[in-house]
Amino acid sequence: MMERKYFGTDGIRGKVGEGKITPEFALRLGFAAGRVLSQQGHKSVLIGKDTRISGYMIESALEAGLSAAGVNVGLLGPMPTPAIAYLTRAFRADAGIVISASHNPYYDNGIKFFSADGMKLDDDIELAIETELDKPVEVVSSELLGKAKRIDDAAGRYIEFCKSRFPTELSLKGLKVVVDCAHGATYHIAPKVLEELGAEVISIGVTPNGLNINDNCGATSLNQLQEKVKEVKADLGFALDGDGDRIMLVDHKGNIIDGDQIVFIIAREALKRGQLDGGVVGTLMSNLGLEVALRNLGVPFTRSKVGDRYVLAELQNNGWSIGGENSGHVLNLTQTSTGDGIIAGLQVLKAIIKTGMSLHQLSQGMEMYPQVLVNVRYQADQASPLDSDAVKSVTEEVESELGDTGRVLLRKSGTEPLIRVMVEGKDEQKVTESANKIAEVVKQSLN
Repeated sequence: MMERKYFGTDGIRGKVGEGKITPEFALRLGFAAGRVLSQQGHKSVLIGKDTRISGYMIESALEAGLSAAGVNVGLLGPMPTPAIAYLTRAFRADAGIVISASHNPYYDNGIKFFSADGMKLDDDIELAIETELDKPVEVVSSELLGKAKRIDDAAGRYIEFCKSRFPTELSLKGLKVVVDCAHGATYHIAPKVLEELGAEVISIGVTPNGLNINDNCGATSLNQLQEKVKEVKADLGFALDGDGDRIMLVDHKGNIIDGDQIVFIIAREALKRGQLDGGVVGTLMSNLGLEVALRNLGVPFTRSKVGDRYVLAELQNNGWSIGGENSGHVLNLTQTSTGDGIIAGLQVLKAIIKTGMSLHQLSQGMEMYPQVLVNVRYQADQASPLDSDAVKSVTEEVESELGDTGRVLLRKSGTEPLIRVMVEGKDEQKVTESANKIAEVVKQSLN
């Protein structure tokens, strides 16, 4: 396959004002995408964004580029990433564009595309856009210019969609839920979904100012949520990230329930109802406890590379529907086409209502194994220590000692010059010693 010059594994992302996250590049990207879509007879695109301040700038530039190529634009305003995937399908648009850097700080931003069916764009279309990006912007004649309009009822439509994923015969009456929206794209949506389904809702992280998205709040920073849940004596807490595709939960005692545990709760409930399609997909970083708990239920489990797009690809390859990452990306393809924090949370609430058990009780079915991660920094021009005989030998030695009750994972970080040494097992002291032992050999091999 041709190497990409602009698109990464999850669209385009970077620091605002640098590289590709500039108004000039966004204009050219909008025009290039418009040209490719127009050539295929497609003429309508939806654009949504999260709450970071640079979203206005990028939105305007994309809109201008698309219009110049003759494509009509629907502006959704601040909307969760999974909402844009859903609305692209609902409006029969030819593509959807998300302006977001997900869980990153406000000074980063990104652009990614959804196809008409709410999935990732086909590789050949991405490559065609890349080819057009290197050509000059040539505006279509005036009568062919695209029009732009605001879609005022986008949030209401998505709220109704989320509610439709929760059984009509059930209600959240009697449940007190704290929801932390990370000052992000779900701030005007998640609390309403839960309230309209009957819950008593206490909202935090719902006053975005363009700069506070993901700032010590949301799915990547759970302290505030833990404190609030205990303070108001809530039944549980939801923490979403800046673009709403991740969720972490907190039980009534303040314990964190991560993505692996959420996947387990949803899969076990589906199995109990005879609605589990095959098995479950995790990633290389998924806790061994998830694998063991599913094995005890007779549920097949497989691991993909880290990244929700790889989880999705593995689900599609196997014809399965449930999978996710410990970071809180949770997929259930019987409910929607992409990872969706609100909908994943509703699946857990459904299990709470149907079983009459608390979140704390539901999470007890899976034992979390101690997992120790040690990072070893290396120079980009150094030979990979993963190829060293000494590193291979000590890894085999540790794996032999752990046997079936643990595992070792060595991998290069995808974003930094780091070797990640992860060891997992039942005995925390043994796991810590083993991780440090391997990391030391990795360091020696670099010297």
